[in-house]
Amino acid sequence: MHTNTHPDTNTGTGMNTGTGTGTGTGMNTGTGTGTGTGMNTGTGTDSDTAVDPATAPGYVHGYSRHEARRLGDQADTLAALLHTGTAYPAGSRVLEMGCGVGAQTVHLLASSPGAHLVAADVSADSLDRARARVAAQAPGARVEWCRADVFDLPFAEGSFDHVFVCFVLEHLRDPGLALAGLRRVLRPGGTITVIEGDHGSAFFHPAGAYADAAIANQVRLQSAAGGNALVGRQLQPLLAGAGYGDIVVGPRTVYADRTRPALVEGFTRDTFIAMIESVRDDALAAGLTTPADWDRGMAELRRTAEDGGTFHYTFFKAVAVRG
Repeated sequence: MHTNTHPDTNTGTGMNTGTGTGTGTGMNTGTGTGTGTGMNTGTGTDSDTAVDPATAPGYVHGYSRHEARRLGDQADTLAALLHTGTAYPAGSRVLEMGCGVGAQTVHLLASSPGAHLVAADVSADSLDRARARVAAQAPGARVEWCRADVFDLPFAEGSFDHVFVCFVLEHLRDPGLALAGLRRVLRPGGTITVIEGDHGSAFFHPAGAYADAAIANQVRLQSAAGGNALVGRQLQPLLAGAGYGDIVVGPRTVYADRTRPALVEGFTRDTFIAMIESVRDDALAAGLTTPADWDRGMAELRRTAEDGGTFHYTFFKAVAVRG
């Protein structure tokens, strides 16, 4: 047994019995290969250097306002499970890389009000939405906003005490390279927290072959876009390969049935099923399914949110140290 030096400790390896649970259903974390690195604080305007669409990885869920709402809803539903154990000391510098629309940012601010938070994303539009979310939900909170690419970070070595990365790696072609870059900007002894989902952990009752196929199609589409919807199971080797030490990975499990109506609504329906539904047109365009098979699969998934149905999903939370 080693002494845990992390300020962000994974507190649960079993099943969450409350209303919080993990979100790993594909959050836009803005981790493409754009070159924008403008930084500002408060509500100012950051640099608007364009992202090259030819090199930026595809975000399989899209950037619509509906998707932004889904991300916010899922983050709020799942905050207790994901953020339990994550609190940074006052005065510490924390980088949230891939803040997207700020869905996780507001929870970081709530748990670590005295930390100096730098929220970075490659998408200028997402940063605008993140600013608006923080202004509405955490008025007066001080956040340093930065448009930046995870593969070309504009920070000096050892700039941060802690790094927080939630649903970023699943969208990257080379997550190991991204983790190595984030290690560079951590001070020696600083920690990184990484949270990811794994669609292979989706189990439900009643079982349905068409529902399984719909989920598999989403996994294929995410892979074709350069991502990996099964990355949660790989966190330990990815962090080790990027040079981190003292790695602790634990599952954060969601289970929903009629006795947990908040999770049925907030996770099964509004997070997971909504995420699968969002790729319908792409799945049809790619020839992965037919309209009839797709509709049957979605009907089977919706059945799991009705009386007599159950749904299970596991997310993985890792904490590691730069030696």
